[in-house]
Amino acid sequence: MTQKPEIRTRRVFLKNSSTAIVAGALASRLGFPQVLSGAPDARPIRLGLVSAATYGYMGAPRTLGSNHGTAFATACNGWDETKRKQFKGTFVAARKRLEGAQVVRVWDPVREAAERLADVCSIPKVCDSADECAEGVDAVAIVDDGSGEQWKYALTPLRKGVPTFCDKPLAMTARQAKDVADLARRTGTPFMSASSLRFVPDVVALAREVPSLGEIHLATTLCGNELVYYGIHALEMAYAVLGRGAVSCLNVGQPGRNLVRVRFENGRDLMLMVAERPWMRAGYQINVYGTKGWHSLTPNTADLYWYLLENFLALVRTGKESVPIEEEVEVIAVLEAAKRSLVEKREVTVAEVFG
Repeated sequence: MTQKPEIRTRRVFLKNSSTAIVAGALASRLGFPQVLSGAPDARPIRLGLVSAATYGYMGAPRTLGSNHGTAFATACNGWDETKRKQFKGTFVAARKRLEGAQVVRVWDPVREAAERLADVCSIPKVCDSADECAEGVDAVAIVDDGSGEQWKYALTPLRKGVPTFCDKPLAMTARQAKDVADLARRTGTPFMSASSLRFVPDVVALAREVPSLGEIHLATTLCGNELVYYGIHALEMAYAVLGRGAVSCLNVGQPGRNLVRVRFENGRDLMLMVAERPWMRAGYQINVYGTKGWHSLTPNTADLYWYLLENFLALVRTGKESVPIEEEVEVIAVLEAAKRSLVEKREVTVAEVFG
């Protein structure tokens, strides 16, 4: 029996119009990869799914299954419920189906794990390498595998001109993140990396509400676990709601308990709080304090991977970025500056971490 998540009717595809035709022709003349376009019933985007079937956090032995990988695969392909029940390891079945995408290739360092995922989700090709996943596809999605080094898998598809998604964090250092972003800009290849928290509906709604709160001089955002690898979720909520422009970080916390004052070029101060499991239960929250009102939000994280992939598919179809690459690089730089500030016991500028 094949299980299919709820099919959402709203589409992100371009309508077949003279504007789309002109845009595609212009992109071709300029030497950029032509984005997929067409009527709502255009053929599905063929996806290669990279490092999607196992997880090993920061060098730990890889274990079977993957939160993000199984969620991405099931959102696009559905799954066989009988086989899912026999699957040993982490398996997150998406509740909603993404129209217009089909995973056709998968790779994982543990081939047996990739084969099991392919069997459950009807993925026709298990590849021998990550680079092979970028062949014969319209786009590549690189999954958060716990290593913090998944950005390395993005280099080949970017050089080939294959639209690429790299799961959070884009990299563990600002210089690594910038190298990837620079490659995407040089090649003109559509590229996206982001926290899924950016796109959940109540965070999006808060961003729309912000003008009614007056001038925002202070805000707080928090989440559990490691500062860079998971703190990215808290920080990107703030970026989604308030925008970019951080200039420095001062971390007055303790090891495992980060209290980071992030100062922005407009004078706003954001308190980023990220604590690991011995000190705080995991979760997410953002608080915005304006001259006309306050808003506190604990976001609903249901279907967050679905919203993330939806935005990537929109990029593949239209070429329009929902998150500029440079903004994602800044997010990594802020987290690195925050980490350095705690170690060096001083305020660290965002600019200096690129040195």
